Amino acid sequence: MTDARGSAGRNGETNARRTPGTPCWVSLMVHGPAATQEFYGTLFGWEFQPGPQQLGPYVRALLDGREVAGIGQLPPDRQLPIAWTPYFASDDVNRTAETVRLCGGTLGVGPLDAGAAGRLALCSDPSGAVFGIWQAAAHLGTAVTDVPGTPAWNELVTAESASVAKFYETVFGFELVPEVSADLDYVTLRLEGRPVAGIHGVGNALPRDRGPHWMTYFEVADAEESLEHLADLGGHVLKPVQDTPHGRVALVADPEGARLSLLEGRRGTGAGSLGRSGG
Repeated sequence: MTDARGSAGRNGETNARRTPGTPCWVSLMVHGPAATQEFYGTLFGWEFQPGPQQLGPYVRALLDGREVAGIGQLPPDRQLPIAWTPYFASDDVNRTAETVRLCGGTLGVGPLDAGAAGRLALCSDPSGAVFGIWQAAAHLGTAVTDVPGTPAWNELVTAESASVAKFYETVFGFELVPEVSADLDYVTLRLEGRPVAGIHGVGNALPRDRGPHWMTYFEVADAEESLEHLADLGGHVLKPVQDTPHGRVALVADPEGARLSLLEGRRGTGAGSLGRSGG
């Protein structure tokens, strides 16, 4: 299997500009950004610097001086879910956003300029799952991968994969590669022959209080140790560590309830089909 983190170079540094459709950034909007920064800063070793303020107070998380993710304050007048949101690269946010609308999706925010950093939109797919579109200018997105504390994989958790997979295929040009299995509804999204994200249909197991949603996996050096650390910091373990073909995975939530998965990966296996244990 091709490594899902395939655009990383030496020391995990990513190439400058992504192919349109590539997940290029993850962002979290919360009510209490200061406490959230303390939580993730301690858990992942992140430091923070100010980012674009177009959607309110916002910081970029840094790992060894390189950008990995963003955390912002949820505007009081916007009913957005408290969830990690992946952003997909676009050469033209306006055009991509219009395609989202024409394909049955919804525009929630934008398109709008994020200062000199670039241009963005926040959207929902036809099932209601929220995702972002990013047109890079000065800010090219996540600058390091494949090391602990960085995003490793993004996966849509939904009731069934087929209909919504067609939406993402049309909007971003993904190649759809369904899992050949009678008991697993999973589609890997590929660009230029490499896996970049997944869609996991979980049927009635979809959380009723959450609905369809994107899940971000963050790499950790030791999954069990990270769970202990997370609990001490006020986080919650939703599913304990499970062994998968791609590494050891646990489902957790931060103190404000944002869900994420922790991945202690096996080198060289890639992250495709992580849906075997996620959700």
